[in-house]
Amino acid sequence: MPLITAAGPGRRAATAGAAVLAALALTATACGPDNAGSADAAATTATTAAAVTTAPGKPGVTLPGSLQDLANWKLDDWARFLGDNAFVNEVAQGFWSIAKMENAKGRATPEYSHKTAGSTVERDAPPAAIPAKPQPHPYSPATAVVGKIFMTTPEGDSMCSGTVVSDPANPGRSNLVYTAAHCLHDGKGGSWLKDITFVPGYNRDGQASRGKPYGEQQVSPYGRWTAVRALVSPTWVKEDGVGANSQFDYGIIRVRNENGSGRSLEETVGSSVPVWFNAPREQITSAFSYGYPAERPFDGMELNHCDSAIRPGRLSFDPARPPMYVIGCTMTGGSSGGGWFITKDGKPNLISVNSIGNRNPSEYMAGPSLQEQARQAFDYFSKNAK
Repeated sequence: MPLITAAGPGRRAATAGAAVLAALALTATACGPDNAGSADAAATTATTAAAVTTAPGKPGVTLPGSLQDLANWKLDDWARFLGDNAFVNEVAQGFWSIAKMENAKGRATPEYSHKTAGSTVERDAPPAAIPAKPQPHPYSPATAVVGKIFMTTPEGDSMCSGTVVSDPANPGRSNLVYTAAHCLHDGKGGSWLKDITFVPGYNRDGQASRGKPYGEQQVSPYGRWTAVRALVSPTWVKEDGVGANSQFDYGIIRVRNENGSGRSLEETVGSSVPVWFNAPREQITSAFSYGYPAERPFDGMELNHCDSAIRPGRLSFDPARPPMYVIGCTMTGGSSGGGWFITKDGKPNLISVNSIGNRNPSEYMAGPSLQEQARQAFDYFSKNAK
């Protein structure tokens, strides 16, 4: 299937964007902050970085200095944070060979059990499990906005999922990929993961799933894209465990084609998806989660999705932070970082990413609600992290 039509970049992006991830059926119309309309919403935004609790049984974490008030951060604060947490990612061309990609293990989705939740955790009843379904081959350019992110971890070669998102500072020419923070950084006491590379539309035509020989064009039809800049939530690097930090489990990478082409990721894939920040929760009445699950019963070769036709539930470890979305989903490790989509104004929008779940069996997935802290981080990264 051709990636580019004669209609030109603008027409191509609009057509592909309208068709992306065909399972989407919800139409939302307005925008605004989670819990918008209440006097408490502004106060919640202003205190969004102040940790009250982490995982059940663990003490809360107080962030030092200006990190306590992210809502009032200036350009210098973001620049200082990026400088103090410098991202270095030197990946040799061809480092991620076909064999290395195939053998990479799914980055484990941090586990949280509704059954053992502590009294400080606010949550809705666990949703019914929704079986993940494989996306039909061949993936269209619209569907190929989802791909696999490969990285070297202390445990070895690993992989997550990510989504090509629109860059307001470079319309039609985005090189940005949205994913989960735990796919990029080990959190408190840890560091950036290494050799981070994005492969959009991985195994687009399904050849790699059929037990037959396959080559670069089959497994990485749009090439391999090396991360050159990265940003995760400031709270992510200051907190550990599965808890309040998971409510800010988001990350962004800027990539470039390892073959040196000047063509952008969005132009190469043929589409991108805007991120809907500050989405009013009452308008999120369904959600569609995508990713490449790699733990059993999956093998990481197929793009899968969980289609929840009901309103996502809530999960909150810290009431001062936006509560996470929760849907039923049987996807496993490797799907971490994959996008959650709805349709807004007739176009797909990303509202969250796969963050935490449970195992044995996998029954649900939770993702962060991307409110003001996430918007500010993205805005700074788009304009300044070149």
